[in-house]
Amino acid sequence: MKYIDNRNTDPRFNLALEEVLFQSVRDEEDGYFLLWQNEPTVVVGRFQNTLEEINVPVVKDRGIHVVRRVSGGGAVYHDFGNLNFTFILRTRDPQGLDFRKMTEPVITALLNLGVDGNLVGRNDLVIGGKKFSGNAQYMREGRFLHHGTILFDSDLDVLEKVLLADPDKFKSKGVKSVRSRVTNIRPHLKGEQDIEELRAALLSAVRERWPGLETTTLAPSMMARTKALEESKYGTWDWNYGASPEFDLRKQRRFSFGKVDVRLNVRQGRVTFCRIFGDFFGNDDIACLEDGLEGVEFSEKGLMEALAQVEVSRYIAGMDGPSFIELILG
Repeated sequence: MKYIDNRNTDPRFNLALEEVLFQSVRDEEDGYFLLWQNEPTVVVGRFQNTLEEINVPVVKDRGIHVVRRVSGGGAVYHDFGNLNFTFILRTRDPQGLDFRKMTEPVITALLNLGVDGNLVGRNDLVIGGKKFSGNAQYMREGRFLHHGTILFDSDLDVLEKVLLADPDKFKSKGVKSVRSRVTNIRPHLKGEQDIEELRAALLSAVRERWPGLETTTLAPSMMARTKALEESKYGTWDWNYGASPEFDLRKQRRFSFGKVDVRLNVRQGRVTFCRIFGDFFGNDDIACLEDGLEGVEFSEKGLMEALAQVEVSRYIAGMDGPSFIELILG
């Protein structure tokens, strides 16, 4: 595995770099580990409706970037008090690389700094019950990407202002606000360590897990590909915001695996358009599931026939066909 010492803080470049490296992994001996930071940024999940996740006036007033990532999950806030980490691997057993396994180095690094953290729920790392790290994964054709945030000394007041709260999520977590359920690492430290010491501790913990970790720089060809993808995708309105048309019907529910928000247009008893949003995880292109519902009779029979050969969990991890139909028609 290679460690790329990336000090670029432009989120469009950094997310483009993840994708370029993800596409370049060829065999199981190959792989990458990244530590990186962003200028103030909201990073939205692959399946989220951007304008429903951010406080637009605050984003504009503060000049905060808004960029979409390839993985699912919820929106997160980055600033220079936040450290991000990424694992990119090739594997025959992606299910073996679960959230617990991939977050172990973070827990180890914190222990070495004198802080006790642990994984709770599907993808959150916590200290004393408060979240300091959110994690997401993306898998495609034997390639695996896991990335996470680490709140070291972020501006939590800005975090609360810039992210729009989902009341259903707060209810499910038993808390009343973003601010009440998150924490920085720094207040829990006994010394005066800075974020660079956290970076060093995490890199050391990863080296324990992957002893052959090799530090390298980004090759010129990779740099060129990253710059091109930054311009063509991660720097565009179409990718980061996208169109949000009006819908006749909206059905949403929060499940244990995340929120699923289905929006439909129905004409003369048939689905004419479908969009699916949420903070769930999924590995296949959600557009395939959306497009597969167009033209389908809007009834239990029609939906069952349309989804009979579809493995819904490939698009929305944790959900099956009958549950999806019940959500739409319920």
